[in-house]
Amino acid sequence: MTRLGLRLTLKGGKEAAVRLTIIVGAVAVGVGMLLIVLAGMNGINAQNARSAWLNTGSVFGPGPVTPGGPAPGPPNTSPVATASDPLWWLSSTDQFETKTIDVVDVAATGPDSPVPPGISHLPGPGQFYASPALTKLLRSTPASELADRYPGTQIGTLGPAALPAPNSLIIVIGYAPAQISTMPGAAEQASINTSTTHISGANGWDSNKLQVILAVGALALLFPVLIFIATATRLSAARREQRFAALRLVGATPRQVSIISAVESSVGGLGGVVFGFGLFLLLRPLLTNVDFTGEPFARGDLSLNLTDVLLVIIGVPLAAAVAARMAMRRVQISPLGVTRRVAPPMPRAYRLLPMVAGIGELGYFVDVGTPKGTGGQILAYFSGCLLIMAGLVIAGPWLTLVGSRLMASRAHRPAALLAGRRLSDNPRAAFRSISGLIIALFATSVSVGVITTILDRGPSGTGSFGTSTLLQQFGGFVGRSVSVRGQTGLAAPAVSDQLTAELRSIRLVQGVTLLYTDANSPDTLLVSCAELSHTPGIGRCTPGAVVAAVGGNLDVNPFDVTGNRATLASTVWPAAQISPARLAGLTVDVIVVETNRSTAALEQARTTLELAFPDQNPPQTLSDIDANSTRSITELRQMTDVVIAASLVIAGCSLAVSVTGGVNERKRPFSLLRLTGVPVGVLRRVVALEAAVPLLIISVLSAAMGFLAAGMFLDAQLGYTLRAPGPGYYALVSAGLVASLAIIATTLPLIERITGPEVARNE
Repeated sequence: MTRLGLRLTLKGGKEAAVRLTIIVGAVAVGVGMLLIVLAGMNGINAQNARSAWLNTGSVFGPGPVTPGGPAPGPPNTSPVATASDPLWWLSSTDQFETKTIDVVDVAATGPDSPVPPGISHLPGPGQFYASPALTKLLRSTPASELADRYPGTQIGTLGPAALPAPNSLIIVIGYAPAQISTMPGAAEQASINTSTTHISGANGWDSNKLQVILAVGALALLFPVLIFIATATRLSAARREQRFAALRLVGATPRQVSIISAVESSVGGLGGVVFGFGLFLLLRPLLTNVDFTGEPFARGDLSLNLTDVLLVIIGVPLAAAVAARMAMRRVQISPLGVTRRVAPPMPRAYRLLPMVAGIGELGYFVDVGTPKGTGGQILAYFSGCLLIMAGLVIAGPWLTLVGSRLMASRAHRPAALLAGRRLSDNPRAAFRSISGLIIALFATSVSVGVITTILDRGPSGTGSFGTSTLLQQFGGFVGRSVSVRGQTGLAAPAVSDQLTAELRSIRLVQGVTLLYTDANSPDTLLVSCAELSHTPGIGRCTPGAVVAAVGGNLDVNPFDVTGNRATLASTVWPAAQISPARLAGLTVDVIVVETNRSTAALEQARTTLELAFPDQNPPQTLSDIDANSTRSITELRQMTDVVIAASLVIAGCSLAVSVTGGVNERKRPFSLLRLTGVPVGVLRRVVALEAAVPLLIISVLSAAMGFLAAGMFLDAQLGYTLRAPGPGYYALVSAGLVASLAIIATTLPLIERITGPEVARNE
């Protein structure tokens, strides 16, 4: 039977060859996308593994053995190798233009102090290692703008094992133990962190959220892929049923028919797997430069492990064989199975239960809160989304049946009546062609709902002078830091007249403004209006005022209720009842430097401030603050955009294959209708309505379920209320539906070519 199955598959004539080609091509596309997803997940994990060492001493890294400052946090309980001589460690971040630089200060306490990856030995006092990208930047940039921040001698470059991405900017600076022990936040570390169980936002993704996102994202993409593969392997199912029934008539047993069916589908599946791997290898070099997470992948990151390869090589042909076996199950009844085929029972309303169960499962965590632990969160949200997706697929035939009956009852034209009756006759087959698009729309709605809400609650803009206004704050955290030099609660350092004069002497610096804090009004900053006039990027004083009150820190504009900092430069600050003499005696909380939109001047001012205040957070522009606060969610949006685009492409391919196969399988009934006088135009409208009606009806439900799931996830995980999506979402959905209808329209010319009296006679 295996040889007969191979002969029928490979030498079954032109029709068999075309069918096999389409199956192989369809499965290859699905397998290629599946491999890209698996490789992408491996690449993200590889990036996080190489980022882990940067989180030593952070909140979730290995704890200090002898604190030299405020304890960074509870120790990591993950198993890591420890050394007998601890290592003094202080990690922070610096900024250059729009780039973030990871700065690691270290000091060995003995010969056995742990060594970070990527270097052979620790740097001594006055020495440093830099990543290749930072080395190139240091050499190509004037020293006053960058290199002066890191005095000493470079003794080497960091190796690939220490670089999350090829363009990572990292520097490891050596100090003497006595010197680094006085730095706020420095602590002795017994080991270098190697765990990615927790990763803070500065040096990679938060692995807890990453694993949850990847689990749900992979599910959203795998569903359309599996539907696509199943659709492809069911091509010409009706024709094969007739052929297998003929085999039964000449004495073939059900087992023999099953073997032939499995061989046909497995050959197509295996061929698709081979070409799918080829497609993946062809696209992988291009995908390496796509920054899914905001940073490009290193060579070799987008790789497949043995489990991935075996899963695809074994799983896809097996899934194809199972799909073919299920498609052929009606032939097993009797040798006359096709001729005497009885219509399957109509779907009923109980098919809605899995979808309701998924909604109930997610809704449960809205009341009880975020599930405990990463595993619990993955289980909760993965299973909830899985139930809703499966529920949409299971409930789809019943919803199609309801829509078809409604269309038939209100039909005023022959095409609508024929389409309604045909949908009622087999709603499962009608829904099967659009099921991939329905899942893709659900995934799109969930992603857009989550991203829109999170972005809406964060900073939404930058000031008109945001890229030229530099802030050095002393009172709190600004921007993106893991373990920062400056710690909240430390006394602000004194600001000398020499420093302000040095800043003003930098070419293209327009002005320097000092903002003071009053112990009696800690939430209000005070500023001299004479100085403020030279830094218009942070607003201006009320006319006639000598001293103004700035309400709060400049990284959040309290007078802009919309959350848009675009009005900061035009903000008018009210007068304060304090004399200039008393103002000069207060503590400086913020230094504002404004340049004439000169990058060189801005970076030179940043270097000057960092050298003056080495134990404080590095100064940042308003644009830096906005970019850093939204970087993680922007990277997340990039990943979800990939999932959305890939799922829509796969679903569109699935729709094209399914509609084309359906038209081809109905050659004989359409030919008979033409013999009875039905115009070709009516048949075309029938095909269009059969695909478009369930698509439009169930799309509304799928989008609603997506937003409902997103709302419950946001409420349970973050305590946010779902915000309405913007016009971009509706444009995307409309474009997807229009593209789907266009795909359906491309199949309509086939009807005239494959129907006619000769087809009815030959069939």
